[in-house]
Amino acid sequence: MKSSSYSLKEIQQRIDEVTRFLSVTLSIANAHTVEFYTHDVWKRFMAVSPEDVLSAVSSDSDQQREPERKETEQSRTTFGFCIDSNQLVDTHELLQAAKAHSLPGLGVCMSRDELLLDVRGNEFESGTQPAKMGAELEPEEFMNSKKSHEVHSMSEVVACLAQHCGVSQVIDVGSGKGYLSSFLSLQYGLRVYGIDSSSTNTHGAQERNRKLKKFSRAYQKHTKTASIHAEAMHSPQEEIIEIKPELRGDEDVLHGDAVGNRSQEEKVSVNSSDVNAAVETQSEPNPETEELFLRALSADLIPSTSPRIPSSQLSAEERERRKRENLERKAQSRRDGADAVFSPLTSYVTAETELRELITELEDAILVGLHTCGDLGPSTLRMFVAKPELTAVCSVGCCYHLLSEEFDPAGQECLHSMCGFPLSQYLRERSWFCGRNARMSACLALERVSLGQGVQMESLFYRAVLHVILRDHYSAYKSEKRVGNVYSKAKSFVDYVRRALRRLELDESKLSDCDIQDYHDTYRVRMDEMHAFNRLKVTLAPCIEGLILLDRLCYLKEEEDVSFSALVQLFDPLLSPRCYAVVGLKSLTKRMTS
Repeated sequence: MKSSSYSLKEIQQRIDEVTRFLSVTLSIANAHTVEFYTHDVWKRFMAVSPEDVLSAVSSDSDQQREPERKETEQSRTTFGFCIDSNQLVDTHELLQAAKAHSLPGLGVCMSRDELLLDVRGNEFESGTQPAKMGAELEPEEFMNSKKSHEVHSMSEVVACLAQHCGVSQVIDVGSGKGYLSSFLSLQYGLRVYGIDSSSTNTHGAQERNRKLKKFSRAYQKHTKTASIHAEAMHSPQEEIIEIKPELRGDEDVLHGDAVGNRSQEEKVSVNSSDVNAAVETQSEPNPETEELFLRALSADLIPSTSPRIPSSQLSAEERERRKRENLERKAQSRRDGADAVFSPLTSYVTAETELRELITELEDAILVGLHTCGDLGPSTLRMFVAKPELTAVCSVGCCYHLLSEEFDPAGQECLHSMCGFPLSQYLRERSWFCGRNARMSACLALERVSLGQGVQMESLFYRAVLHVILRDHYSAYKSEKRVGNVYSKAKSFVDYVRRALRRLELDESKLSDCDIQDYHDTYRVRMDEMHAFNRLKVTLAPCIEGLILLDRLCYLKEEEDVSFSALVQLFDPLLSPRCYAVVGLKSLTKRMTS
């Protein structure tokens, strides 16, 4: 394989470009939407009208526009911001700069087809592809369209990497419900170990895999029957015996979950209780903004998983119970037959995790992760670098808002020795810090918003105006207690405020309905400000995500033992907004001497 089309120096240069851009614009992404009116955010950052911003965003989506301005005017602005006032004065200049500093604009990503061609090399031209086991499974038959697209696209890449490296084992970290693991094992015959911190996910993955194997065998029999029937059309004297798929009504893998707990990636719309649970462990102020913003703009981002607990914090009884469950699952897999090549395991995974303690029969393997949440993404890359038995890695991250940052000024997020960001030595030497709100913004889906899969602005507006009411009438407006998902239950703004006050245990008799409605009417005329500001946040999202991913790529390129590393667009961003994978392979000589 090629070492990669971009050197370490070139990636560092791209990082320099993005950090220069973000040093000017990151304050927009870090602004709290909850405090939009109480802190008069629009006037702080903008010297243009909301109408100008919305018009520019709309026209910029339809055409490329090169800024035309005099040299004297150019010298007064940086990426559209006035050097003197630090306010935005040229929206088009900012939009063009944002495009140029996103991953597509920087031109540092490979396409999936380019990666496959690179991995297969000369074999690609001769048509050699990873061997498939029996009848081909169609992922659409047991997953929704989003998950089917992700599993189908990623599984072929992983299978090609396994073939290239000459390995048959795959370790899927954060395996969740086991969709990718099951498909890799059933379709490509790979020995897959799916590791997830949630025992509920692990049990569900085991049960689903059992049903999928049954479905696969029945599908193969059905395919064979169809073949026999086709031959009989040419040989009428042969007797045809129809073989029906062996599925009972209660084992329909096309519908539902064995444990009745569908993961967030399987849903079309987010469940509010799942969102609240996912963000519940965070201690940053004003969390409702981020929850509402994610819920409004990217409904499939936050997985409904319980908080991961490091094994060091588990009791001896809990560690023993998990070990016993893992052994029982292995034994059950052996009882299920030789074709049971997916083993779900329950464990919290960090870079220090000893894989051979979890997997006694471990050989050289490929490490994969499909939408690894928060710090699990960087931990996956650290593990790949540290473990000689891991020959390749393919990691797609998500939930950047849950990343810990080493250089957090408040010192609140990095609760353990190795933080998730920055990962590379290059950015660590620069003590780069994004901020939680900016990382929340990195989770947004620009492609979807650009196509009008829209921003639910009213819920954000309600929360911001509520904050004004709390400031004006209550001393507890910065209370740690959270409003939560009151909006979905409210029938009007007045009802929303009353529900929120009761949730916060505040005296609602201080305000009449007319008082509350007056606040709504006063700020309603300024709602376009919030809409325009949030569209700019969405525009900056790919740049922040790009920096996080470039940091991960830079980390791999800093390692001498990694012979190939690249950012690869695996998925269609409209179907799966977190569409980029970090791919790496170790040098053959290093693997042979380890």
